[in-house]
Amino acid sequence: MAAQPARPQVRHIEVDEGSAGQRLDNFLLRELKGVPKTHVYRVIRAGEVRVNKGRAQADTRLEIGDLVRVPPVRVAERAEVVAPAREFPIVFEDEHLLVVNKPAGVAVHGGSGVSFGVIEQLRRARPEAKFLELVHRLDKETSGLLLLAKKRSALAALQEQFRERETGKTYAALVTGHWPAKLKVVDVALLKFTGSDGERWVRAVEDGHEDAKRSISLVRIAKSLPAHSLLDVTIKTGRTHQIRVHLAHAGHPIVGDPKYGDRAANREIARGALRFERMFLHARQLRFTHPASGAEIQLEAPLPPECEQLLVQLQDATPTL
Repeated sequence: MAAQPARPQVRHIEVDEGSAGQRLDNFLLRELKGVPKTHVYRVIRAGEVRVNKGRAQADTRLEIGDLVRVPPVRVAERAEVVAPAREFPIVFEDEHLLVVNKPAGVAVHGGSGVSFGVIEQLRRARPEAKFLELVHRLDKETSGLLLLAKKRSALAALQEQFRERETGKTYAALVTGHWPAKLKVVDVALLKFTGSDGERWVRAVEDGHEDAKRSISLVRIAKSLPAHSLLDVTIKTGRTHQIRVHLAHAGHPIVGDPKYGDRAANREIARGALRFERMFLHARQLRFTHPASGAEIQLEAPLPPECEQLLVQLQDATPTL
């Protein structure tokens, strides 16, 4: 008789430097490759996953040394995907930190159906690096400045700056329609939720809504086009999908946004003569205090060529609004 596969067992995993700072759900999705996302969220909600013997939420940030109880879940057998070694355009680097210009379409880390991202590819390309961790995140569809720490002390200091809103992050966003010049501040609470498909979503809600978080975006018109507006958006709070939801809520979704955008308009701009097949959201400016020297660092990443080309094409387009 053929041997029966071993029954899955409870596992206790100690969080190391490579997983510190990661959300619990993303940590589990990486550990439980092959398990449906909906099931992973179900065991978290049921309290079967514990962090240091206590119940934890999906968005709990793990810290080095935390002990995570992973319940007995049968994982589908499949070949392990090894991240290819890859470097990304370097904007700034020293012994404490690294800032790269992330291209659109590349996740910052593995999880949520993605085998690997920037961090795994960089670690593969730099096997001598003793420590390399993301300080913050960018959506897969967003391009631009991404900050990584090369020392744990730098990671802690930089993340504290982000928590205390002592950093400056400005994004270039192209939206449909003409943004109202008077609308310079979007102060709308946001609520995160998980859809029936296990996907993470965010929606704008009224102030005072339970579990919602106040979210503030400062908006400036950088350029007016016949049927679009190029905006500079500086976020005062760093909520998930904040810019995308705020701009869509105001009636001006980001061009190419696959989640909160105008699907018909996205199809037209992707399949027509313009052939623009990404989301026009780019982290163009980043300001922070250097964790070791205390110097103020301000970095810029120019718009990618495909975004510049689209602006030229749209400038010459006949208004359709």
